[in-house]
Amino acid sequence: MAHIKLDQASVEIPIYSNHNRSIKNSFLKKLTNDKSQVQSVTALHNINLELKDGDRLGVMGPNGAGKSTLLRTLAGVYLPTSGTIKVKGSIASLIDISLGMDAEATGYENIRMRAIMMGMKLKQIKLIEDEIADFTELGKFLELPIRTYSTGMHMRLGFAVSTTVPADIILMDEWLSVGDSDFLIKAEKRLHDYIQKSSILVLASHSEDLISKLTNQTLRLEHQT
Repeated sequence: MAHIKLDQASVEIPIYSNHNRSIKNSFLKKLTNDKSQVQSVTALHNINLELKDGDRLGVMGPNGAGKSTLLRTLAGVYLPTSGTIKVKGSIASLIDISLGMDAEATGYENIRMRAIMMGMKLKQIKLIEDEIADFTELGKFLELPIRTYSTGMHMRLGFAVSTTVPADIILMDEWLSVGDSDFLIKAEKRLHDYIQKSSILVLASHSEDLISKLTNQTLRLEHQT
């Protein structure tokens, strides 16, 4: 059973200047026991949230209010600086579908690397290779390094790989639009089917229409004053 709970969770992101980053200055601070504070920005402040099976949460708010930070916190990219977060269930992060892809590796090699990272067995990988090849319609291009791909081809591959393995929790930053009009129809159906199989969806978006169509509850974030 999938479950998400945040209790008074806050995230502060440190801001490092070039001066703070230098090895020399880091060494001098340690040598002199300099405990001066690094400046930080409060990205999330005292968030209370609980999601269970069947919940579809829409996250809204202006740019810079913390929508993407919340998604990355749920994905485990950021840890709360105060408060707690508990996440139960497998997670599919569709925040950046190209994350982790190697430009010098072929399409097939990228499929295999991502599949291994997702914990798949060799027999399973062969099955998803065939399915992804059929879905993306990339043909012989899958045997070439993805640095030779157009932006659209790159997005097709990243989208197909990211939506292959079912997950309990899906995290999305805006709705994914991939490819030309003909391919977009296939992609829309695939994404809807993928979401339906999940237990929890967290979707950050500026679109009230999209939020009303896909979610059953809403969280609005505002800038910190």
